[in-house]
This record gives sequence, structure tokens and C-alpha cells, in this order.
Amino acid sequence: MKKILVPTDFSDQAENALKVAAQLAKTHNAEIYLLHLIEMPLHEVDAMSTQSELPEAMFFMKLAHKRFESILRKRYLSDVVVHETVDFNEIFKGIFHNCKKYDVDLIVMGSNGVSGLREMLIGSNTEKVVRTSEIPVLVVKKEHETFNVSNFVFASDFKDESKETYKKAITFAKKFNAKLHLLTVNTPNKFMPSEVTSKRMQDFVSSADFDNYTLNTYNDVTIEKGIMNFSESIGADLIGMSTHGRQGISHFFNGSISEDLVNHAKRPVVTFKI
Repeated sequence: MKKILVPTDFSDQAENALKVAAQLAKTHNAEIYLLHLIEMPLHEVDAMSTQSELPEAMFFMKLAHKRFESILRKRYLSDVVVHETVDFNEIFKGIFHNCKKYDVDLIVMGSNGVSGLREMLIGSNTEKVVRTSEIPVLVVKKEHETFNVSNFVFASDFKDESKETYKKAITFAKKFNAKLHLLTVNTPNKFMPSEVTSKRMQDFVSSADFDNYTLNTYNDVTIEKGIMNFSESIGADLIGMSTHGRQGISHFFNGSISEDLVNHAKRPVVTFKI
């Protein structure tokens, strides 16, 4: 974990993410790429475009720079290398581009979540990043004066396709010396006998050399509620999940538990792309 990308719109939620990223950077001797994205048509920031369009882009650049100067004076960023980055792009495309450009290891984003009709109509930029990112995404919901992870819930269906993301979760857990609580949720519509879940989970954990874990089956009305309720019951510090990166009509019909958790869970959520 040497390069951490933190997208910012200079909101309180974005600063909560930056505070967590700063703690991670100090612990792991990492650098932060603080990214502000300005969603303007590309022709408006092209030096060859008309003079009437260019000043608007320059105005937003200067405004962003002033806000960066204010943030970089924060005490919690002392002794942290922070790279000021501005890009003209759609939010999730800009994040993807800059992750590739700087070879980023982790994205840390702030989110207060959305629900109901607002969630249906406008969606969530954080949700889009979770769905498309090739690297782990840590979503922070509130301010953490001290970001410690002792109990880390990793929820899965424990199919073979998730074994690689399990190994990524192990790497993440080791960085915090955290206990990994492996969780499968039984629901009325997707119920599996204990013998089946136990065998599947045992096969799963045998694929990696790691012994600081517990195996758990939890019954609830939905998988999302089961993950949140189990996490509450053990006082989990972090929830981890795999994400398939579904888009378009497949995503509409199948939904995504990872993205639902990003919007609705009160705890930090980290996602790993299958």
C-alpha cells in the first residue's frame, strides 16, 4: 500500500476519507494522490478552443488550487506526502484514469449514502467507482479520529470465483493485524443446509495460508441486512466484499449487494474486484 488515491469535492465526507487515508499513509509510509475532478466538456479546457470558453476552466482550476492550499495546511496531513491533482473528467472515469496513471494501490472515498427515490434517480458516484474499480475501494461513512481494524467481516457466497478476492482481503487484514470473520448469510430465498455451507467454507479457507479467522453463518431476511446485523453483533470495524463490476441491464436486474452496502452500511466498507 504505497499509493492511495483520495477523490475530493472538498465536502465533509471527502475530508473524512482524507483523514483515514492520512492515517494509513503514516502507518504504511504511503503517498496520497488527492484528486479533484471538474466535470466540464473537454473542448472547454483545450488550449486551441475559443477564448470565451478557456477562462471558465482556468477559474475552476484556480479555485481548486486555493482549496487544496487550505486542506494541505491541516495538521493531520503533517509528515504525509500529498500530490495535488486536478482532472477534467467524469468522476468515475477520472478516478479510473488517475489510478492507472499513478499505479494506485487503494482508493479511499467518503460517502454519506443515498436511499429511496433519490438513490434510484441520481445513483451514487461512490457506487459507480465500486462497480468499475480494478483496485480495492475503501468507503468511509464518518469521521474516524483513529482508524483501527480489529474485527474485519468478509462476506461471501464462498464460490471458487471469490477465492482471489479472499486472498486480497487476507492481505488487507494482515496490514491491520485484524481477525477476519468469514460470513455467509442464509435467507428464505437462498437457504443452504449447514452441512453444505460448512463444507464450502472449509474448502474456501484451505485455499490460503491464513489462520486468524472465524467461520460464521447468519440467518436474515436479506443478505444485505444479514451482513449489517452480524457486523453490528460483533462490533465489526470494517466490512469487506467482492464485487462483480456488473453494468447496464445486468446490473439493473441482478443488483449488487456490495453497492447496497456502500450506500446503507454505517460501517466502513472495502470492496475487491473479482
